[in-house]
Amino acid sequence: MFGEYNAIEKKILSGERLGREDGVRLFNSGALTWLGALADHVRREKCGELVYYNVNCHVNLTNMCVSRCKFCAFGRDADARGAYAMTIEQAIATVEDAMRDPNMSGLHVVSGLHPTWAFEDYLSIVRALHDRFPTLYIKGFTGVELTHFAKISGRSLEEILIELKAAGLQAIAGGGAEILTDRVRNELCPKKATADEWLNAARVAHRLGIKSNASMLYGHIETIEERVEHLIRLRELQDETHGFQTFICFPFLPKNTALEREIKQTSMWDDLRTMAVSRLMLDNFDHIKAYWVMLTVPVAQVALSFGANDIDGTVHKETILHDAGATSPTALTEDEIINVIREAGRVPAACDCNYKVLRLL
Repeated sequence: MFGEYNAIEKKILSGERLGREDGVRLFNSGALTWLGALADHVRREKCGELVYYNVNCHVNLTNMCVSRCKFCAFGRDADARGAYAMTIEQAIATVEDAMRDPNMSGLHVVSGLHPTWAFEDYLSIVRALHDRFPTLYIKGFTGVELTHFAKISGRSLEEILIELKAAGLQAIAGGGAEILTDRVRNELCPKKATADEWLNAARVAHRLGIKSNASMLYGHIETIEERVEHLIRLRELQDETHGFQTFICFPFLPKNTALEREIKQTSMWDDLRTMAVSRLMLDNFDHIKAYWVMLTVPVAQVALSFGANDIDGTVHKETILHDAGATSPTALTEDEIINVIREAGRVPAACDCNYKVLRLL
């Protein structure tokens, strides 16, 4: 057994790509500090000592959703208590509140799959936000949402993306990937984009010059082998398009979901292990994000020594994950993020959503 792990370490240190079996062995390894050291070595070689963050605002347009995935605590039926749908004016007001921070640089716009909204409803909000805040970088919508827009409008993904880009969208969000296997998606989210559809949405966006993020929601019904399959499918698409900017590990938060009584929340051990293995398997991704909203701030801080070089941003008002029981704050100040990064011994780098450094601190 030790020989197998020595062989994997030699591959990593020599820059050789890891295979499927290597990934499974890494996930099954009990040597957490060894995993962290290897991932930190790769991070340092690839990215240096900067930790990226941005001053951003989340705009969750609606929680009404026709998918009603088993792992989601955010989605509501249209007539359910707490269901909402933002008007253009409400979306603008949300951003205006966040604009009290003079360093605000970007928006993260995602939502549920509204049962009656047309594609033009989403498009008009993006256009209005861009017109009102032309200097803000707009990252928005996931492969799931884009696939939904194409289906309800009768347009192609390419047409949808061209219109969104013209309205002001500059990058695609990474959510909705969950686990990219049919078994998991058929069980947990059968009413939304398939694995192939999610990947194709990213592929089309990249072909049009629109960068996107990628993610993995782990810690529910997936197997270790399916986690590795997910990472390999992302790696293969990145080989093809080079359009992914960052990868985000999302631990499943079971509170207020259909799985709450069946599945316990992931441990810090699993979160750090998954972060490290993701860095080691995704050799063609420059950036790995420790999303403090889901991990909590302390775990995200430790994850900066397990392969991560991005801690997301100030967020301003996060709702989707807090509906599922996230215990992190709904926002952090820029000074708080800077302190978290400095305490980890790294250099804070304020950036835009394309990782252009705006300020070194």
